[in-house]
Amino acid sequence: MMPVSVVKPPIDELLDKTERNRFLLASLASKRACDINSMLRGQHSRVLAVQDVDDITIALSGKDTISMAMDEIADGDISFDLPRFEEALGHRAADV
Repeated sequence: MMPVSVVKPPIDELLDKTERNRFLLASLASKRACDINSMLRGQHSRVLAVQDVDDITIALSGKDTISMAMDEIADGDISFDLPRFEEALGHRAADV
């Protein structure tokens, strides 16, 4: 598997979308990447009998799922509920 590097979209742009909270950014991106993987696995398991989902994703989209998730965050396609996030943490995000 290739290492992932966040060059585009710029990390500062991504942090601006997530209250400048690195944990929130990582959580959103990983959750969305898992969702994309699950969606792709479901679609392709009906058509192809392939074992490596990451290779399928890259072959079909040209991108890995983390990059796809980061692009969606930068575009504003992925959002979050700040009060719910803070409640899950047990404190306000600004206190971190």
